[in-house]
Amino acid sequence: MNFSDTGKDIWTVKRILEWTAGYLASKGCQTPRLDAEVLLAHCLKLTRVGLYLNLERPLSQSEKNSYRKLVIRRSTREPASLIVGSKEFWSLPFKVLEGVLIPRPDSETLVEVVIEELRHFRNPLALEIGVGSGAISISVLRENSDTTVVGTDINPLALELAVRNAIDLGCGQRFLPLKADLLSPFRICPIFDVIYSNPPYIPSNDFSSLAPEIVNFEPVDALNGGDDGLSIICHIIAESPKYLRKGGSLILEIGDGQAEAVNKIIESGELYDQTNFRRDLAGKIRVIKASVK
Repeated sequence: MNFSDTGKDIWTVKRILEWTAGYLASKGCQTPRLDAEVLLAHCLKLTRVGLYLNLERPLSQSEKNSYRKLVIRRSTREPASLIVGSKEFWSLPFKVLEGVLIPRPDSETLVEVVIEELRHFRNPLALEIGVGSGAISISVLRENSDTTVVGTDINPLALELAVRNAIDLGCGQRFLPLKADLLSPFRICPIFDVIYSNPPYIPSNDFSSLAPEIVNFEPVDALNGGDDGLSIICHIIAESPKYLRKGGSLILEIGDGQAEAVNKIIESGELYDQTNFRRDLAGKIRVIKASVK
């Protein structure tokens, strides 16, 4: 890979983006153009919109050298968000680290449902199980100014990152981090208006078919849902009613094709009164909401 200028062939923003997109596509990257833009915007300290306002701008040799290093890292299938240290979610910039689940666009559907549900309560207290980077809860807090969220995670690195993101995005005082395995530290008492989670729901046998970006760089514990992908979901469904106020709701992100199985689990316990589903932008059922009796 050589970004040296030859004759009239100057490496402008436009040319280097086009070349990089083709190169990353040849390496199996699923979003090569987006990756090229994210890496170049980071390198040039511009927004992606800023790139398009400067398409004919030539790159200096030092900029080309810096960009080349980033592209090489991405060609090994290291996620672009980890390379630049941030990921946009809910139109907000979140810091990300290896060892903590990277926020995914699919989870914005969960954010939408939680925001809507919390608006039914006055000064609500919510719980997120498995807070990760904090992207979901912080997005919720930004939209619900009277809400307080307890965010639990068994991963101390995730909690540290979530706190940093909460402070950076102006929600630090309403975000309460707690190192915990699911609901284990709480005394059985109905104190939460809403409990929500993006739990591990990928079946163990599916890991061999996942992209290298996930297998090599994402925390397995945040993704592995057991043999059928439903082991942790079952636990959350069974235990959450003990901690939800009357009229409160459990809201879960689920995997593609899991809606029927999860609905049967909810109905079999006879602890919930009403169940609703929400589809994501791809038309897949992504979120299930169950209200307690």
